[in-house]
Amino acid sequence: MVPTNIEAGVLVLFAALIVDRLIGDPHSLWHPVAILGRFIGFWGRPERYSPGIQHFVGIIFWVVTVALFALPFYCFAAVSPWYIYLVAGPFLLKSCFAWRALEEHTLAVVTALKDGVENGRTQVKMMVSRETANLGREQILSAGYESMTENITDSIISPLFYFSLFGLAGAAVYRAANTMDAMLGYRDERIQLGWCSARMDDILNFLPARLTVLFLLLYFSIKGRFSSTVRVIRRDSHKRPGFNGGIVMAAMAGGIGIRFEKPGVYTIGDGERTLDGAGPDILRASRFVTLAFAALAGGTLFLLGSLINNIGI
Repeated sequence: MVPTNIEAGVLVLFAALIVDRLIGDPHSLWHPVAILGRFIGFWGRPERYSPGIQHFVGIIFWVVTVALFALPFYCFAAVSPWYIYLVAGPFLLKSCFAWRALEEHTLAVVTALKDGVENGRTQVKMMVSRETANLGREQILSAGYESMTENITDSIISPLFYFSLFGLAGAAVYRAANTMDAMLGYRDERIQLGWCSARMDDILNFLPARLTVLFLLLYFSIKGRFSSTVRVIRRDSHKRPGFNGGIVMAAMAGGIGIRFEKPGVYTIGDGERTLDGAGPDILRASRFVTLAFAALAGGTLFLLGSLINNIGI
């Protein structure tokens, strides 16, 4: 029996999660996102353009980059036979999200700290843009776990969300947009060139971030921490710049009972527990969100496919 496009999408979704857990993110110059990064690095240099046109150039190249990156994904999904799609589709989808790698980067910070604070500072600098030279142990862990918490949305839920809605091309569009934000969306000399990238990333993450929070609320309600989670969300979610990352970080901090701190910028949570002791619980919460969202998305697609089959569309 030949699966419908929707049924094939369900299989690809779950197969991609398995592929991710098995192989992670191979370090290769030919990885689609590595190629994407080199293209963004080519045009994303403010010194190439006069200040007056950087805003416009950023918009034009945002569109061009998204189109070029998503087009092969769209063409593959449109023309490949179903059996090729089922075999190669999970690897293409997996290239658009990073679940295992996110955990590995965070745990690498924890491991580095065992050899001293200086090693921890060096390792966490690979995850965050803040100055790390003067961070203490708890602040290093905070930086690592903050990055992990924010990236539950950016690196996992959002690409799976857009795949569920629009297939491989949807996941690719999101990955291109998020990569441009990661490379250009800063308030420094890139502010004009990266304006469009930062704004589009905010827009694309708006719904997925709130879905992430809903799943965290579900998880922490099971753990008996619902009221604490809501209280910290209401009090602290606005403290972090932007309207997506702060709400997810506040939910995690309130539910786990930890404090996230970027020195001189924000403090989120009450710090009932140290990050040394709470780290495994953050990991478990992020895995719950990932698997619960995948179950919801896969179940919804399966029911939609069954409905379409029943009414003969």
